[in-house]
Amino acid sequence: MPGVPWSPFGPGIGTGTSARSGRRSTALDGSGPRDILRSARIRRRRPDVSADALAEAREQADGRGVGQRLVLREEDAGAFPSERGFDVVVSVGATHAFGGLMGTLASARRHLAPGGRVLVGDAYWEAEPSAEARQLLGEYEDLSSTVDRVVADGWTPVFGHISTRQEPDDYEWHWTGALAEWALDHPGDPHSQEALAAADRHRSQWLHGYRGCFGFLTLVLRPGGSGTAVSRVGSFG
Repeated sequence: MPGVPWSPFGPGIGTGTSARSGRRSTALDGSGPRDILRSARIRRRRPDVSADALAEAREQADGRGVGQRLVLREEDAGAFPSERGFDVVVSVGATHAFGGLMGTLASARRHLAPGGRVLVGDAYWEAEPSAEARQLLGEYEDLSSTVDRVVADGWTPVFGHISTRQEPDDYEWHWTGALAEWALDHPGDPHSQEALAAADRHRSQWLHGYRGCFGFLTLVLRPGGSGTAVSRVGSFG
């Protein structure tokens, strides 16, 4: 099945996480930005519970000439041990695995070396969500409230990227399109109709449910700071 090319990382994100070469990083999201690994010249460890996903990551890393800097472990990211801290901890689009954004940051903090940075990506409400959107995606807050929560938790944003509308649109079209293409190309497969129905259902949920209110934010964070967020006028979180 074709891969999905969209990445939520802006052109400055790699710079924000690559203060020096020889850094060690880990991804707590089962995926993470391969381009950062290449541009930042860092060594990286990645836990995942999927052997197939790890094999794909190894193949892609070797193809990009960075395989020697990647260590893959088949295990639950939530229980991932570390002999020493990492300079960069990555978790993008997987905060649900840790009970939400705050749980993800708590886990990242445990793996972070002194002077290290966290690259975290999560959804936020770009506009007032409908009841259907909340039911589909869960509870999020608006952009300013999301950043305020991070700051209040003792983190300082040093860089960030707010995904454009086109970026998640591309992701959704490729996600549903890849699934539909596979189903149409394999009509005799016992899972073909199920896959086609899943693509149709997801596309409908996106277009009718959350496209107009879903936003995605990626932040580069360092621990420390005042822990005090500036008061806001209002929100719809």
